[in-house]
Amino acid sequence: MQRNRRQHSWAAIAASTFVNLPFGSLYAYSVFLRPMEQLFGAARSELSAMFALATISFTLGMNLAPRLFRLAPAPVLVAFCAISSALGLALAASATSLPLLMVGYGVLFGLGGGIAYIVVQQGVNMMVRSRKGLVNGYVVGLYPAGAMIAAPLFGWAIGMWGLRFTLAGLGATLAVCGMISVWLVVHAGVRLHAETAEAPEPGSPGRVTIFWQIWIVFFLAAAAGLTVLSQAAGIIVAYGGSTALALFATTAITGAIAAARLGGGWLVDRLSVPIVMAGAHGLALAGTVVLTAWPDPLVSAVTLAMIGMGYGFVSGSTAAAVACYWPSQSYGRIASRIYIAWCLAAVTLPVLAGHLFDVTGGYGAIVVIAGCGNVLGIAIALTLPRQSKLAVAAA
Repeated sequence: MQRNRRQHSWAAIAASTFVNLPFGSLYAYSVFLRPMEQLFGAARSELSAMFALATISFTLGMNLAPRLFRLAPAPVLVAFCAISSALGLALAASATSLPLLMVGYGVLFGLGGGIAYIVVQQGVNMMVRSRKGLVNGYVVGLYPAGAMIAAPLFGWAIGMWGLRFTLAGLGATLAVCGMISVWLVVHAGVRLHAETAEAPEPGSPGRVTIFWQIWIVFFLAAAAGLTVLSQAAGIIVAYGGSTALALFATTAITGAIAAARLGGGWLVDRLSVPIVMAGAHGLALAGTVVLTAWPDPLVSAVTLAMIGMGYGFVSGSTAAAVACYWPSQSYGRIASRIYIAWCLAAVTLPVLAGHLFDVTGGYGAIVVIAGCGNVLGIAIALTLPRQSKLAVAAA
């Protein structure tokens, strides 16, 4: 049976691709802002709150997922997530008020995406036995890749048919992709937990320290990276860039983050986790230093990409690090707890950035704060143990 699962690990990876790409459109939420303001007469703060609600629901879904592993098989969970999220988008598409829109998009879509994200990650890690860093970097890179695909499609569809049709089309796409993913999960023979009694984690006390080290390193990178993702266009314009430059750079930065997530996982297969994570924070730090010294429109576009890629490398290496430091059957449980840092990052530094912009009229202060976070991230990352040394200690 185990050999058969390895032979079909490609199907588990393909299943994660089909389900995560449409859910990754969450990162393209900014495209909906103006149409939602016009359709519902909503304030920007209300729509920002809805994105925060979707982020919180996504995080709750990720942490709920490991509790469901023994209650239902993987195909059932993936089908449930696809159907419930598609129904949520159908509710959002037909909503006549902002509260209904929040329930459909902010709760049902976000919750289903979070559960599915951990289910497919767990399934992939139970199937794949080699190059886990590369595979995990690929899986986490699907979200920004999905946003990169979705953003121009959303803009085109909204212009042609309007917001409601676009949301309904996303729901239909999610339902179809979800059913394809269910078939692939069945074909792969994915199991979400070990068939025998779960062995105790070796060196558990030490792994508590490792967990918090990774959590903080990831939080610091995500805070800066999500600020870039959510406000890149505004930052570039604030530094004197044109709207065209801002739109082009925003799309390019999203793609760069997706590539960096894949690269972060790939690097962990070849280098130690502390080196990869410290180097990623170093790249972001270099971006903040250059932007602070040369506040120029083109410089801002390049340096924001550096900060975003630093976040991407940390994100990919974090997913790979969980596979290095913990056994496969524990992957979903540990990863979901680490991803709480992503939620907190989304509602801290990006919100502070908006506030400081209102107060100062620029983003210089937030760039300096992000750089200080990168310095701390480098220091903590370098205290992580190398994978090889941990394996020797466990033995």
